[in-house]
Amino acid sequence: MSSRAGPGVPTVAALAVAVVAISTSGPLIAYAAASGLAIAFWRNAFASAALVPPAALGRRRELRRLLTRPYRRTLATCAAAGILLGLHFAAWVPSVKLTAVATATALVATQPVWQGLIALAQGRRLPRLVWAGIAAAVVGAALASGLDFTVDPRAFGGDLLALAGAVAAAGYTALGERARASVSTLAYTAVCYPVCGLVLAVACLVFRVRLAGYPGLTWLAIAAMAVGPQLLGHSMFNYALERVSATTVSVLILLEVPGAALLTWLWLHQVPARAQWPGLAVLVCGVVLVVLGSRRRVPVPEPV
Repeated sequence: MSSRAGPGVPTVAALAVAVVAISTSGPLIAYAAASGLAIAFWRNAFASAALVPPAALGRRRELRRLLTRPYRRTLATCAAAGILLGLHFAAWVPSVKLTAVATATALVATQPVWQGLIALAQGRRLPRLVWAGIAAAVVGAALASGLDFTVDPRAFGGDLLALAGAVAAAGYTALGERARASVSTLAYTAVCYPVCGLVLAVACLVFRVRLAGYPGLTWLAIAAMAVGPQLLGHSMFNYALERVSATTVSVLILLEVPGAALLTWLWLHQVPARAQWPGLAVLVCGVVLVVLGSRRRVPVPEPV
């Protein structure tokens, strides 16, 4: 087993950019006048179109190497991560359209819990401080987003989709951590994103989702999601997985909740309710605990 070195300035900067980028996702999804599956498909398609050509030119040897027998397991890991990312998008993005945005955000914020369970299944022992931080962050996210329960069947279906999106995101991040041990960020995303797009394309065909005919502002919002949450968000998190554990990344993603609240305040002049401020404070404290607890060097999977 090898030990992961502490994150440097580039990694910290990448994480900061990623948190800001993903914070724009919820408002843009709610704004875009399109089906949730269509939004998920096109944002990933645009991101793939931007990443695959540079990867084919700059990482040609690395991509060819993934096709050889010694690296086929790594290729399968990248593809599996893409499948789980596609399932995450196929579940969570439509959930925002079915249930309250606050409820969907709170349920998808349970990702660190599943991430911690995956880490245990992999034979890792997380420090107690990390578990305390995960619990605080999840509770804070629920309080900050104003989690409410409803008996409406449509909203309940959205709640289940958001929860499924959290589980899929945890698996995607765990597989990404393993793949990034031996594959560059560009090569990894060049495999992961197209596979994700294929999963979403199949979902759109199965559910007969319309993929064209949307207004211009909707296309601009989808393009903004491709550049922001997808390229600068997910890709920067994938870059950081070489130096930061999947559990830490999943908790940092919870900063999307206060980030989205801040952006909504700046863009739409909607000040968060007073009841949300304690939840935001608890969430941030939980993230700090996880970061401090993760400073201990923990074993990571050996490169395949």
